[in-house]
Amino acid sequence: MTFAGKVAIVTGASSGIGRATALALARAGARVAAVGRPRGALDAVAAEIAAIVPASPPALTIVTDITGAAAPDAIVGEVVSAAGGIDVLVNAAGIIATASTDQTPDEMWDRMMDINVRAPFRMMRAAYPHLKARKGAIVNVSSVNGLRAFAGVSVYCASKAALDHLTRCAAPDWAPDSVRVNAVNPGVTVTNLHRRGGMDEEKYAAFLERSKTTHPLGRPGRPEEVAALILFLASDDAGWMTGETIPIDGGRHLTCAR
Repeated sequence: MTFAGKVAIVTGASSGIGRATALALARAGARVAAVGRPRGALDAVAAEIAAIVPASPPALTIVTDITGAAAPDAIVGEVVSAAGGIDVLVNAAGIIATASTDQTPDEMWDRMMDINVRAPFRMMRAAYPHLKARKGAIVNVSSVNGLRAFAGVSVYCASKAALDHLTRCAAPDWAPDSVRVNAVNPGVTVTNLHRRGGMDEEKYAAFLERSKTTHPLGRPGRPEEVAALILFLASDDAGWMTGETIPIDGGRHLTCAR
């Protein structure tokens, strides 16, 4: 797979799956626009990209809150101004929080939906005219929770199910313009997601250990493994695929609740 001459926006690029995807796209030849909130982490990603591909144009780093009213148009405008267009959009930013349905406050619902669904929708809409011009591709980072129900994370599950269906609905809307829209549905992947969602180190270590029994392949995933699938879906090799939501979860979606 090659992305030589292509421009890719990756949200949530400061860590986890977003970071791994930004680095993988750069290795494959893309000029990457890394979007996130922590400047230091984004600068580190840009520096790593510069070390990987020193002769290429530098990565763009865009420090912003993607839920801001003007953020999607500003991100797209900056990338198009600097790089000339957009070929790939990867919506990797996301959050998780834990609460049973009856204990979920409105604020948790609103925040989860804002980041996990509304922000990707608005990024897709803002980028669409430029993706149309280049027959580009969108890959949304969803979750196995969008495909299956799990106790204690009902809002997260609902947000990822909504992102999955947004993916499926946008695909036929934009297929006549050769803009493809797909999603990946990771299982437990070793990132900062759950720790940022409130797990301390002891609970997170126990969670990863338990993942060895809840995933048929016997382990949690690595961000680089998910990034590899994202690159395939964004590439010309997947040129006849759109509207797909693909589990990459060590078989987790095949299991019963336990």
